[in-house]
Amino acid sequence: MRWIVRSVVALVLALVTLAVLAAGALFLIPSERIAGLVVGQFKTLTGRELVIEGSVRPTVWPVLGVKTGKVSISNADWSDLGPMFQAEALEIAVDMAALIGGEAKITAVTAVAPELLLERARDGRENWVFGGASGGSVSTTTPGVGAPFTLGRASMSGGRLVFVDHGTGTRVDLQDLSVETAIPDFEGPVQVVLSAVLQGQAFAADLTLGQFRAFLDGKLGPVTLAFEAGEASGRFEGQAGWKPMAAKGDVQADLGQLTEVAALAGAVAPDLPKGLGAGGVTVQGGLTLTDAGSVHLRGGTLRLDETVLAVDADLTQGEARPKLVAKVVAGALDLQAALGQSGGGAGGGMQSEGWPKERIDVSALSALDAEVSLKADGVNLGLATFGPTALLLTIDRSRAVFDLARAKAYDGEITGQFVVNGRKGLSVGGDLAFKGLALRALMADLAGYERLVGTGDLRLKFLGSGASVDAIMQGLEGSGSLAVGRGEILGLDIGGMLRTLDTGFVGEGQKTIFDALTAGFTIAGGELANDDLVLDAPFAKVTGEGRLGLGARTINYRLRATALTDVVGEAGIPAPILIRGPWANPKISLDLEALAREQLEEEAKALEAAAKARAAELEAEARAKAAEVEAQARAKLEAELGVVQGEGETLEDAVKRRGEEALTDEAARALEKLLGGN
Repeated sequence: MRWIVRSVVALVLALVTLAVLAAGALFLIPSERIAGLVVGQFKTLTGRELVIEGSVRPTVWPVLGVKTGKVSISNADWSDLGPMFQAEALEIAVDMAALIGGEAKITAVTAVAPELLLERARDGRENWVFGGASGGSVSTTTPGVGAPFTLGRASMSGGRLVFVDHGTGTRVDLQDLSVETAIPDFEGPVQVVLSAVLQGQAFAADLTLGQFRAFLDGKLGPVTLAFEAGEASGRFEGQAGWKPMAAKGDVQADLGQLTEVAALAGAVAPDLPKGLGAGGVTVQGGLTLTDAGSVHLRGGTLRLDETVLAVDADLTQGEARPKLVAKVVAGALDLQAALGQSGGGAGGGMQSEGWPKERIDVSALSALDAEVSLKADGVNLGLATFGPTALLLTIDRSRAVFDLARAKAYDGEITGQFVVNGRKGLSVGGDLAFKGLALRALMADLAGYERLVGTGDLRLKFLGSGASVDAIMQGLEGSGSLAVGRGEILGLDIGGMLRTLDTGFVGEGQKTIFDALTAGFTIAGGELANDDLVLDAPFAKVTGEGRLGLGARTINYRLRATALTDVVGEAGIPAPILIRGPWANPKISLDLEALAREQLEEEAKALEAAAKARAAELEAEARAKAAEVEAQARAKLEAELGVVQGEGETLEDAVKRRGEEALTDEAARALEKLLGGN
């Protein structure tokens, strides 16, 4: 704003000098001579060349004044972009009564096809600053500078205003610029009506400065601004000044679908989802703009279609991108369209043909960094619906992190973290804990599956990448666990299958009651694997293992149910149950091959056990007979030969010992006889 004001003041000096032409023309002083005097005086004051091409013609009717041909003012000596100002023609009207009194009072100024070039050099020099080191002698002490003045009417049409900052690379180009204004009272209000085209987008503005002197001095003063750009419109009412740049007041704006606003900013309008601004965006509240370039909204209301948000926000200029810090309070938020969803059971659940393949655009994450705290009465994500929710959203270099401090959902609570990373493509991940959830309602929303009834806890870690929900699910990685208390499985009567070995216990009215269910799982390549499911029921113990194709939306799972004695009267009857096919229509059947194999294995085990038992019986009989024969032999030897088996001695050793004893006795008798016995 400062450079616009300074440039306008500088040009007023030129217009005042040109007004002398009108006064001189009345006294028939040659126009060329007057023009030469004006040109010389202008260069003395500003250090710039004023060039008037063609004739300078006085006018008497319908107004007293002067018309010029093409006019130009040279640029600063460090610029190579051409004249600072040029116009095809100028028309200046003066007040006759004032002129007769010796005062040159301008009543109207009209510029035809004017072009104004404003530049800031890399070292900070500005081409609209005249006098001193910038050339010329104009200063605050120059007669006429800072003096009150009035202007009956000033207008321009077909104009152009270009601002170039060589230090930052900023370039603003206003084309087809038209301006209408008047300064009836130097101390009073001034209205400026303008229209232009910026970045190919036409817009119009109506600006009222409550105190013109305060505005020229850069001080805060009353300001009212209304603008229109296509379907977008807005109004600001408050105070503003440019020394330093600041504004404070109330704003109301209907930004439409952001098409025109984005075009004015040189950006592409974001593709806002239905329910979140696709039909229109409005904002109102207390707005503050500081000289540091920060914007602050207090008591704000942001309406995105039918979604209403209460917002307090601070937008500051970061090093690489703006940063938004905000507190947001909302009613019920419907975010399913923003996440590419159309509902769980109907659009993304088990009953649909596949995951959504529409491309998810998260390019908006690169527009700014953010720290946003959100409290909402409810949040609908399409795949799941939350009740009262409190979370903190942090965006850092295209990576958004949702920290769930509290989220009521399905009669339970969800905590943890969810991440959307748009730095290199798109990836999503999370570490979430679900406690005390009503599983039937959760599974109905999450997967269109309403057969699991009970209250349970779920822990889930996951990571996936891809440009759509389908691509993410095809490559999902992760792990988790599930624990459920008493509950029911609807549409399947495992007890009936066990009693009859008949798969007809499937469908409406069938159910399996259980006391507890636990399972752990891993996810790799879009496929969930589980091998430790345990279901405790009053009639059986059920274990399970298998795979769920999360990407392919298929199931290949095997349950093994073993009946309890007090239910069917015979313990240990197993029933392997297969669940196979697409999620939308899985087939449940008994694994007859496995059942036959298990029965053969049981029979083989029974035959093997019987054979081992018979072999043991035969071995025992043989040992008994051997012991009997041995006892008979022992008795005969003892009776006939006097062989008595000692403790720990074998029968053979006893016989041998007895023989040795007999030989010894016989040898002793022979020796005794030989030595003189009988």
